[in-house]
Amino acid sequence: MDLRGAYTALVTPFRNGKVDDAAYRRLLALQKRAGMTGVVPCGCTGEAATLDANERRMLIDIALETVGGSLRVIPGTGSNSTETSIELTRAAEASGADAAMLITPYYNKPSQQGLLGHYMRVAESTTLPLVLYNVPGRTGVTMSADTVARLYESGRFAAIKEAGGRVDAVSDFLSLSGITVLSGDDSLTVPMMSVGAMGVVSVVSNLYPAHVRALVDAATEGDYQKAREIHYQLLPVVRAAFVESNPSPIKAMLAMKEVIKEELRPPLAAVSDASRELIRAALDRTEKAGVAV
Repeated sequence: MDLRGAYTALVTPFRNGKVDDAAYRRLLALQKRAGMTGVVPCGCTGEAATLDANERRMLIDIALETVGGSLRVIPGTGSNSTETSIELTRAAEASGADAAMLITPYYNKPSQQGLLGHYMRVAESTTLPLVLYNVPGRTGVTMSADTVARLYESGRFAAIKEAGGRVDAVSDFLSLSGITVLSGDDSLTVPMMSVGAMGVVSVVSNLYPAHVRALVDAATEGDYQKAREIHYQLLPVVRAAFVESNPSPIKAMLAMKEVIKEELRPPLAAVSDASRELIRAALDRTEKAGVAV
């Protein structure tokens, strides 16, 4: 499966401790209107670690019902337990998901051999196309380019979301394999695509999907002047989106624009007053640059 394109790492809207079905549908409709390639529910941005099995299933089912057939639905199904990852991936396949995204196991800090064993066991349990997800800042482990190449050779891994903050990682992966690389850092999408990445799994596209899609399209077509222009238009909100732990800032932005209610699950909390002012200023600067929701 060709997984290049612009994807949104969806937040999970909550209201009074429960998933806010109506707000989630509004968010999905926004992605569909913007023509995003796909959505990624139940990932880090979706506070997956706090979701139970029923909530995960509901979020995937609503996404498929709302945008399935128009946008790809690629839920996060990774865990620090291989057996749990298998269960979540099988459940996503049963729901009709297009693919599944698998974060490197967190806390355990497995070796590269452990990562190979983990991913291959999940791959053997499903027929879904699989997306690797390297985010050492959250997991404490970095997947090597050699490990990525060996997994790609199996024919079961279509892409990797690279969120390690290194543009060089794209070159490292592509020098050893033909895997599709997707930027996992909004601030690095343009430089990553300039050396061979084929898209992004974006946080800021929760709010500005049309602009993120336009940036990816421009870079794909080789129009880096246009891609850079959009990059700099979005840069204030890209920086503000990570002033505190994701997804607290992007949820604050979405709430300011009345897309969702600003509610997070513990242990995450709403942003501080100082961060809120920074976020509000970033939104103002972005709108003055001609970027609208």
